[in-house]
Amino acid sequence: MPEGPEVKLEADKISDAIASVPVETIFFAFEHLKPYEAKFAGCLVIKVAAKGKALLIHFDNQLAIYSHNQLYGKWMIRQAHDYPQTNRQLRLAIHNLKKSALLYSASDIEVLDKKAIATHPFLSRLGLDVLNDRTTSAAVVARLQDKRFLKRRLTALLLDQHFLAGVGNYLRSEILFVARVHPTLRPIDCSERQLQQLSLAAIAIPQQSYQTKGITNDIELAAKLKAKGYKRQAYRHWVFNREEEPCFVCGTAIVKETSGGRRYYYCPQCQAKSQPV
Repeated sequence: MPEGPEVKLEADKISDAIASVPVETIFFAFEHLKPYEAKFAGCLVIKVAAKGKALLIHFDNQLAIYSHNQLYGKWMIRQAHDYPQTNRQLRLAIHNLKKSALLYSASDIEVLDKKAIATHPFLSRLGLDVLNDRTTSAAVVARLQDKRFLKRRLTALLLDQHFLAGVGNYLRSEILFVARVHPTLRPIDCSERQLQQLSLAAIAIPQQSYQTKGITNDIELAAKLKAKGYKRQAYRHWVFNREEEPCFVCGTAIVKETSGGRRYYYCPQCQAKSQPV
């Protein structure tokens, strides 16, 4: 499933293709949304916003199209009415005279007004968005110290969109590594220094991933490894998907474990449970 940085990059592409140009036609695959097709004709897309792992496309008619890709949804940007050869099912198409934004395979699509956005069961319960420029490390620390989250294991907590919106599986492992926090700890188990490190990493790592299109490793190190001919998978992350590979910091073999059926990775040396305060 795409995580916050990938969804925000997707929003940028959609915005570049269809924002500020009148909509020619819109196609909805779902019958209950068909009546809205005529309501969007001639409208302008005024904003495309990532909301955690969801997207909101705002129009100047006071309506917005909400979509969540879940596991299989995929946006494609094409020349107007130029459909790709694919076995995927087209769920939504937004056309102007030059470009088409096409959403395939997604099942979670809605048309919302401002009131419906405010009360939407997913959007209204989102936690702090790690890719929102207004999210601060102090706010993340306060979240970590909140009694609702204080005693939850970090492996589960960091995937909870009600806690921090936009963090997924690879970001979880990378945030914990950069913060030098063992994955099985809870916020209540962490020192003030560890909580501060977690709060900084929870913002910095997703932001870097967005800016670099997915690289969470040290940028200079990644560039050096790329120049030496290493494949992207070998230099992209600090620990994620690097089971038994040497840690870039200390050389210890990276460990892979699972929680709730989802894999995570860590360095047992850099992220030892007993860290100096």
